[in-house]
Amino acid sequence: MKHVSKKAPRKRASRQLFYIVVGFALGLAGLTGLVYAVMPGRANLGSPEIGGSFSMIAQDGRVVTNADLAGRPYLVFFGYTHCPDFCPTALFNISAVFRELGPDKRVAALFVTVDPERDTPDILKTYLENFDSRIIGLTGDPSKTEAIAKAFRVYAKTVPGEKSGDYTVDHTGVVYLMDKRGKFVSAFNLSRPPLQAARELEAYL
Repeated sequence: MKHVSKKAPRKRASRQLFYIVVGFALGLAGLTGLVYAVMPGRANLGSPEIGGSFSMIAQDGRVVTNADLAGRPYLVFFGYTHCPDFCPTALFNISAVFRELGPDKRVAALFVTVDPERDTPDILKTYLENFDSRIIGLTGDPSKTEAIAKAFRVYAKTVPGEKSGDYTVDHTGVVYLMDKRGKFVSAFNLSRPPLQAARELEAYL
C-alpha cells in the first residue's frame, strides 16, 4: 500500500490561507490608495475647483460673503442642526481646536446648512450657542445653498423618515481648510489631538 503523507493537505491548506491573506492585504492597500486619491489634498492647493464666491445669511441676520473672510484662514463644514451625531461632534472638535489657538486669534469656521428649510438664522443662532463664537452659521434660499454646495463639491441628499414630513440629510463630511486668500488648502483632519490640529491652522495665520 502506498503511504500518503498527512503533511501534504496541511501544506496545501497553508498555501491557500497565505494566498487569501496576501490577496486581502493587496486589496486593502488598493482601497486605501483609492481613498487618498479621491480625497482633497495639498496637491489641490489654490485650486479654483473647490470654493469660490458666495453670499449667505448668518445666524445674526447679516449677509456674509467670501470677501468678509479675507485676511484670515477659515474652515468650512457642511451639515444641519437636526444631524444626530456627526455634525455636533465636528463642531465640538472645531471648538476645541479654536480654544487651543486662544481667543485672540483671527480664525473662523463656516457651518453651512444643507437643510435651509428648517435651519433659519434663529435656529442656527440657538444651535451654535453651544460652540465657539468664531463658528459662523450660514443659510440661504435653496438656489444659494445649492450654489455654495456645488462650489465645494458637496453631496447632499434628503432621505425621508418614517414619520410624515420627517427627514434626514445625507451629506459630505469633509472639513475644508481655506487660507487667507480664500483658496482651498486641504481637508482638515479633526480626528487628531486639538493642539496638533491647532498648530497646523496657526501656520496659516
